[in-house]
Amino acid sequence: MIEFHLNGRSGLSPYQQLVQQVRHALRLGLLKEGDRLPTVKDVASRLAINPNTVLKAYRELEHKGLVAARPGVGTFVTRTLADKSLSAHGPLRKELERWLTKARLAGLDEESIEALFLSTFRGAGEEVA
Repeated sequence: MIEFHLNGRSGLSPYQQLVQQVRHALRLGLLKEGDRLPTVKDVASRLAINPNTVLKAYRELEHKGLVAARPGVGTFVTRTLADKSLSAHGPLRKELERWLTKARLAGLDEESIEALFLSTFRGAGEEVA
């Protein structure tokens, strides 16, 4: 089951962060068809947010056809976003973990690592386009 977290520095509203986390989990194969999402009450309590925020996120996911609510039972994944590239994730994750270790050993803090990664990521995307 997915465990949600909120990042006050992300620039995204809490409901958008929840939607994004579910989409990422679906893309990475961490959530599969039939998996149950945490209850609205559990998420709201754990993250100290309004239950309506969680409901809004779940409704958006349902509107996109990714989950379905079953009254009295819960909210379940109805389709995945993983594709055939999923098999490449393991080796790429290992390389990224090695890179993160090097960045930390070089003295970069979390914010500097994130800034370097995002600027490189965006720059690489522009080169391909």
